[in-house]
Amino acid sequence: MDLVFKALADPSRRELLDSLNARNGQTLRELCAGLDMARQSVSKHLAVLETAELVTTVRRGREKLHYLNAAPVNAIADRWISRYDRQRAQALADLKTALEQTPMSRPEFVYTTYINTTPERLWQALTDPAFTRRYWGVEFETDWTAGSPMVWHAEGARIADPEQVVIASQPYTRLSYAWHTFTDDWAKASGIAEADRATFAAEPRSTVTFELEPAGDAVKLTVIHDGFAPDSAVLSAINTGWPQIIASLKSLVETGDPLHLVNPS
Repeated sequence: MDLVFKALADPSRRELLDSLNARNGQTLRELCAGLDMARQSVSKHLAVLETAELVTTVRRGREKLHYLNAAPVNAIADRWISRYDRQRAQALADLKTALEQTPMSRPEFVYTTYINTTPERLWQALTDPAFTRRYWGVEFETDWTAGSPMVWHAEGARIADPEQVVIASQPYTRLSYAWHTFTDDWAKASGIAEADRATFAAEPRSTVTFELEPAGDAVKLTVIHDGFAPDSAVLSAINTGWPQIIASLKSLVETGDPLHLVNPS
C-alpha cells in the first residue's frame, strides 16, 4: 500500500487518473494530447501508477489501452476506512466511488488483481466445478478447448445455447468464453425481474477473458469483459458483480474460504 499512497501523492499522477476517470481506455498518445505533460513524463507517471496497480493495461492490436483499476482502493477501504470517522475518510470514499461507478467511455470491464498462488492452481480455480461453485455458485460443463460448447449451471438453472462456446484456451495463460444467455429459468432462479431479463437478452452476447501472468510468488490476474453495446445494462450489472466474484476467488485460493455473494452472475 506504500506504493498506492506514493502514487496518489503526486498531483500529475492524480491528473492522469482524473483523465482516465473521465474517459477510460486511453492510449498513451491520447493521454498526452489531453494533458499539459511531455510524453516522457506521462510514460514515467503511468509506470508508477501501474506498479501501484492503480492503472492496468490491455493490448488491442498494436495499441496499449490504459484503464483505472479499483482493486488497490478497495483494499485500502477494507483495511482502514472503518477506523476513521466519516469526514476523515471522505477522500478515500470519493475516489473509491469514482473508480467503481463512473461509466466507462469504452463499453468494457477491465479489472486486475494479484493472487498468491500458481498459474496452474489459478487455472484450476477458473475451470474446475469444484472451485467455481464455491466462490461463484456457477459450474461449467465443457472440455475447455477452443470452439467447444459450454453449458452453464447457475442458481439451479441449466443454461445451454449453441453460441455459448470457449473462444480461447491457453492453459495457465489465457482463457476466454462467451457469456451466458439470459434465459427465463436463469432469471427466475436469480430473482431477476422479467423486464430486466428482457433488457439483458436484447443486447449482443459479450465475452469474458482471463489473462494470467506470473508475478513473483503470485499471479497477476486481469479480467476483461467486453463486446457490449453503448449504455449496456449488462455492463452496469457486471461492473458490480465481477469485483465480488474476483474477491471471492482470491479469498478461496489464498485462504480456503470464499466470500458469501448475492446473485453475482
